[in-house]
Parts: sequence; structure tokens; C-alpha cells
Amino acid sequence: MSARTRLRTAAIALALVATAGSSALLTACGPVADAGSKAAPAVPATPAARSASPGSAGTAAPVAPVGLASATPSTAAPGTAAPGTAPAVVNGTAHSALTISNGTRYVLMNGTSVDFGTVVRDLAWSPDGAKAAFITGTGDLATANPDGSGRVVVAKNPGGQTWSHPTWQVAPAAGEYQLPAKNNLIFAAAKDGVTRLKRVTATAAGAIPADLALGTYSDENAKPLPETGNTWPSAGGTYGTAVYANTGTGEVYIRDEYLRQQGSALTPGSQPALSPDGEDIVFVRAVDGHDHIFALTDHGAHSKDLTPHATTDYTEPAFSPDGRTIAVRTPSGIATLPADGSAAPTVVSGYPGLPAYRGGHR
Repeated sequence: MSARTRLRTAAIALALVATAGSSALLTACGPVADAGSKAAPAVPATPAARSASPGSAGTAAPVAPVGLASATPSTAAPGTAAPGTAPAVVNGTAHSALTISNGTRYVLMNGTSVDFGTVVRDLAWSPDGAKAAFITGTGDLATANPDGSGRVVVAKNPGGQTWSHPTWQVAPAAGEYQLPAKNNLIFAAAKDGVTRLKRVTATAAGAIPADLALGTYSDENAKPLPETGNTWPSAGGTYGTAVYANTGTGEVYIRDEYLRQQGSALTPGSQPALSPDGEDIVFVRAVDGHDHIFALTDHGAHSKDLTPHATTDYTEPAFSPDGRTIAVRTPSGIATLPADGSAAPTVVSGYPGLPAYRGGHR
């Protein structure tokens, strides 16, 4: 990809050399209209609630989808407007892998609205697009098929905790390095005001999550990494590398599982997203009163503002399956921009919510 921003720590670079020529885990395939989907619902014409503060352990307050922009009952189909009412806002997910969830039971994908039959918060897709992971209305961690069927409670919230932002950590076994295959879910868990990263096997049912180990790189005089205040994990790449943010330090961190688990702080920021191939990182940083989207460049040595002329807040970035596009949340909907920052964000949907991409599925 020309002019594509990249991040490679020394360990990541070594891993890429060792695996040169290997096939990617993800493809650029977008979702299709699955069974149980229906026309996209309209939403209120008022702007969306501002997203959660960068680094916070959750998303903005949900905006429930409604069939009409009117309080008058009607039998009009969802996504259409009855005579004399405002038209439905643009969906923006048709013919792409983009999906939008907003804390209701409905998820927009491929121009349709899929009823998952339960509240869907912080939706994330498996690399192959075959499964969705999310936090339910009761605070549990669950997975389901793209049409909302086959729901499994992977881990039940014990109570007194707030779970958020699951991400899939998927990697094949690497026999030459004696590395087992991974199919995990990493998420943030807040209890009594203290947030930690947790991990659980994605194929489990009713499992008890364990704290995620956060070892540091073996640099001279390396300081231990913070165990609390960690949130917003995002995983990708051949070996299940992850990035996350810390609310106490205000920095983005990398967690590298190449050969052995290591990690370090990367740059000031929040809400990081790791590209599917594990090479690139984008994140949020406040500039002159607005939230901007930044990318790490020059192997992580510098950061580049991808939205230097922002007049609104851009938050909660997500990479497309091919890594070429970034979807972001704005106060009025979802926008996309090239991952290299070569063009300004373009609003693609007036439907407010959390953007995510579903890859590997036709």
C-alpha cells in the first residue's frame, strides 16, 4: 500500500521476516445480508451523543433505533418513513464490511439491520468474520453468529464489574517456535474503579476470565508496566499482538507475543486500533479542543495527525480488513478516511454508534 503508515517494534519486524510470504488471516470480503436481517431502522435526526472520553472503558450512551422519526404509531417498515415524517438517515454499510452497533439489539451491516435478540455493546468480529463478540445487556461476554443466532455466553459477569471492548486474539500455531494456536477474547474489566485487562478462550462457555499478563521488553532498566487503568484492547497480526491504552499514564501500549510476551509504552494517546496484519496503529489524541486520529510512523518513532483540519471529534477508530481504510465515530455518525491520511474523513453514515469491520466473509 503506497504511503501506508506502519509500526514495527524490533520484535514485530523480526516476526514479519520469519513469516514472510505467509498468507494473511483476514481478507477484504464484506458481509452479506444474513438470515434474520431486515431493512435498516431510522434513527432520530438529532446528533449522536458524544463518544466516551478517550481511554474510558466503554462507549457512548446508546441511541435506540426507531422505525420512524415520529411519535405517531405506524406500520411502516423499519428504515422507511410514514407520510409527513422525516426520512430515514443513510445507513452507509451497504457493499462494505462496515458494521455499526449502538448498544441496542440491532446491528447495521451490508445495508440491513440485524436483530441480535439482546443488547449488543462494543461489538467486535473474529478475523474470519464468522463470529461476533460483544457485551450483553447483563454485562456478560458473549459470541454469536452474524445473524444473531447461536449466542453463547463465553464468560458470565460475576456482578459488580463493568466489562467492555472485547477484541479477538487469533493466531495459528507456530511449531518451529513451539507457540500454540490462539483463539482468545481480550477485554477490559472495571471493578471498584480499577480497570484491568482480562483474557478468556473464545470457544469457552461460562469460563472464568484470567488477568492478562503484561511483561515488559528486556531493555536495561525497564520499568514494570501498569497493571491497572488499562483499557481499549485491540489485537491483530500473526502472533496475536495487541495494543491498549492506560488511563493513568495517558499512553498507548503494545503487548507483543512473538516468542515470549513483552511490551512497552508507545506514545501518548487513547482508543488504539491495531491493523489486521499487526503492522499499523492508529489512536486518538486531543488537539486544540478536538479529538484527532493519529498514526504511528517511522517504525513507531513518530506520530502523524491523519485529521489535521478536524472541526469535530473523531474517535473510536477501526481498520478495514485490508488495512487501507479507517472508520471513525463522529458526533453525527460514522466517517471513513484513508489509513495513510491522504484524504479528509468522509461521512458515510448518519447512524450513530461504534464502527467495526467484519472481514473474511462473502
